[in-house]
Amino acid sequence: MLSLKDIAKQAGVSTSTVSRVLNGKKYINAEKRAQILKLIQETGYVPNKAARDMVMKRSFTVGIIIPITFNMFQRQLFSVIERSLSSFGYHTEVFFIALDGSGVKECLDRLKAENLDGVIMLHEIKSPLFYEYTAQSGLPVVSTLCNIDNIPTVKTDDKQAAAEAVNHLIGLGHRKIGLICGGGFSFGNSRMEAYYDTLAAAGIERNENRVVCVQQYSSEFGMYGMRELLLRGRDFSALFAASDELAIGAIRVLKDEGIRVPEDISVIGFDDIEISNYFIPRITTIHQPIKEIGDHAALSLHRRISGGINIDPEIIIPHKMIIRESTRSMAR
Repeated sequence: MLSLKDIAKQAGVSTSTVSRVLNGKKYINAEKRAQILKLIQETGYVPNKAARDMVMKRSFTVGIIIPITFNMFQRQLFSVIERSLSSFGYHTEVFFIALDGSGVKECLDRLKAENLDGVIMLHEIKSPLFYEYTAQSGLPVVSTLCNIDNIPTVKTDDKQAAAEAVNHLIGLGHRKIGLICGGGFSFGNSRMEAYYDTLAAAGIERNENRVVCVQQYSSEFGMYGMRELLLRGRDFSALFAASDELAIGAIRVLKDEGIRVPEDISVIGFDDIEISNYFIPRITTIHQPIKEIGDHAALSLHRRISGGINIDPEIIIPHKMIIRESTRSMAR
C-alpha cells in the first residue's frame, strides 16, 4: 500500500512537507505544492486518517450545528462550509437543534462524546449551557449569521443591508411598507430594527398593523404572514420580507388573490438564494455572498484550531442590492 513516505520520496521532499500540503498549511512553495497534489491524484494515495489523528492528537472532525428545519440559505451555506472544511482535511458531523431551543442537552451530550476539533454554528443557540461548555472545554467555535458574545462571527451587516432594502422601496415612492420577519434571533431582530429606524428617518409613521412576526424564515410562513396582512386590510403598497423564502411565500398568496407583483405591490427579499433569480417575478433582494461567508467561516475555525492568534472577533462580509422584477416605482 502506498504510504506518505512514498509520496515524499517521489516528490523529493520530506514527509512533513507532504503532511503540510495534505492539511492545507501555508508557506509551501506553490510549484512544489502543485507537484505533490498531482502525485497524490495520479497515485490515488489516501491518507490514513486514524494514523494521522494519533500522531497529531486531533480528530480532524468539525461539528456543524444547524436547525432541524433549516432553510435554503442555510442549506447552501452548509454545502459551502463542508466543501471548504474538506479542503483543510476535515470531516464533518451534523448536530441538529430545534428552532424552539429544545434538544440542546442532547446536542451537548453528543459534543462531549465526540472528539471534535471545533464547531461551526449555522443556528443561534440561546441556552447558556452550550456556551459554558465551549468556554470551559476550550472547544473552538465560529458562528455565522448571528452575533453571540465571545464567539467569533462571520456574517453580513444585517442592519445596514435591511436599511438599504427599505430605502430602495422608499426611493420608489412607497410610504406604506409592510414587513414579514421572524423574531427571536439576533439577525431577525437587526433586520426588524432597521425597518423601523429607516421608516422613522424618512418621516414615515410607524404602523404595527403592517408588521407580522413569524416563527420561521420559510415559504410556508411567508404565506401565513401575507394572509395575515391581507386580513388586516390591504394597507400597504410594498413589502419587505426578511428572507427570500418569506418573499416567495408572500408572492404566492398575492398571486392567488389576483394581486399583481410588482404592479400592485412591490416585494423585496433578503439573502439572494439561487431560486430568487428564477422565481416569477424574479425577486429583488439583498445578496449575501454565501461562498465568501462559508469560506471565511471555515478558514477562521481552521486558524483557531491550528492555534492562530489575533483571530478577528467579527468578520463582516459586504452585501449588495440586487434589483430584479419584483419591485417598481409607484409613479408608473
